[in-house]
Amino acid sequence: IAYFAFVFAASIQYLPATNANASPHHTSIMAPLRSFDAFAKPIDGIRERSVTGGFITLLASATAGLLLLSQIIVYLQVQTRHSMHLADSVPSVLFNNASPKKLLGHHIPLRVHVTFPHLHCGALDYAHDGNALSSGKFEHYHKAPFTFTKRKPTNKEYKNAAVSGFGKDSEINQKRNEGCTLVGTLHVPRVGGTISISVSPDAWRRATSLLSFGVDPSSSKDPDPFHGKLPNVTHLIHDVTFGAPFPPGDNPLQNTHHVMDNGSGVALANVAVKLVPTTYKQTFHSAQETYQASVSRHIVQPETLAAQRSTLLPGLLITYDFTPLAVRHVESRENWFVFCSSLVGIVGGVFVTVGLVSGCLVNSAQAVAKKMD
Repeated sequence: IAYFAFVFAASIQYLPATNANASPHHTSIMAPLRSFDAFAKPIDGIRERSVTGGFITLLASATAGLLLLSQIIVYLQVQTRHSMHLADSVPSVLFNNASPKKLLGHHIPLRVHVTFPHLHCGALDYAHDGNALSSGKFEHYHKAPFTFTKRKPTNKEYKNAAVSGFGKDSEINQKRNEGCTLVGTLHVPRVGGTISISVSPDAWRRATSLLSFGVDPSSSKDPDPFHGKLPNVTHLIHDVTFGAPFPPGDNPLQNTHHVMDNGSGVALANVAVKLVPTTYKQTFHSAQETYQASVSRHIVQPETLAAQRSTLLPGLLITYDFTPLAVRHVESRENWFVFCSSLVGIVGGVFVTVGLVSGCLVNSAQAVAKKMD
């Protein structure tokens, strides 16, 4: 803006000199502006061009170009700022069958994708906060489409979940009937809770009774799916995601294998998850509410479960909770006006500085030459 103002003023300043018909009143108004002219125009023939001046000009141009390129690179880089604050308090809605408007902001989606390669779907049970499928309470609180589904694993899912015991695709296609994949999405309140995926109570009672006493307490005529052994609860967590994923980070609950290699295949994978509410803001994008997960896990052996008289069955137990602190992750670039000001300052500053230095050197050389004469 200042540049165009000066150009406009300079053009007006020299108009009276080129217009023979300019009125004296107009000339008297424009004349005082000449004393404020910061861009005096040199007369042709007074300035002399030289080889040294051309070399200095090329050097100044190269320096200005390098500084200009570096400034553009710095501008294109994303600056990341982190800040921590107390998380917002959100009242909880007691029932999931409330209207979507009431659930908005109170619940988050919980996506689960887990494969048990050696556990039949009929022997698999799952629960949320103690509301199990086998007791009928799970379906009461979680209705379609926000629920879990059991199905046979695909060839790829079974191959990734099974540690060994498979060969050709035909063998995988046959053995995958012995496994089960649990997939689905729940809307859970923004409070701590548990998700358990384990052997069903009936299947566990039948397996332990056959192994200990050789008696089948079940009235079902189906053959024993475990063939007189305890169920192997080795499993693969394809993905467990709380809310929207945090793009810059990795999900620690993705492609996680829990192998029960204690001989019996019976154990409990206990996974504790701490969820950190995170606001993620990208340049030229709106803010997104996400969650970062901090995970700790350990395998609880059956001897420990028996010693503690735990009612938990072998399988997978995920305990999650929300931290009272939230993180704000902001990605931004330098202000556009600051960037333009830097470019103008670089170009103008380089040539002014080089002009001052070259002028000092020329004047010094002339002064020395005069003294020597």
